[in-house]
Amino acid sequence: MYVIVEINGQQFKAEQGKKLFVNRIKDAEEGQSVEFDKVLLVDNEGTVTVGTPTVEGAKVVCEVKRPLVKGDKVIVFKMKRRKDYRKKNGHRSHFTEVEIKSVIA
Repeated sequence: MYVIVEINGQQFKAEQGKKLFVNRIKDAEEGQSVEFDKVLLVDNEGTVTVGTPTVEGAKVVCEVKRPLVKGDKVIVFKMKRRKDYRKKNGHRSHFTEVEIKSVIA
């Protein structure tokens, strides 16, 4: 059984026991239980239920493993040759690692 769930504006395929790196959840603490109820699709051994826009009564229960995980550095470098134009910028995304404890559908 798996579900497609929306977490912080992104869609993830969630199965029981799977770990996910989602966009940082503010006020999350290690060991805390978090519920997500924006379930868009449920697949129960071949029986597919598509929500309009969400599936009623379905939710995903997760446990926060690490509240802050820093992603890789991404360097954005723009340059135009012979024009003396160079811009260097970058960012580093922050994630929260969650483990899916149960899928209720």
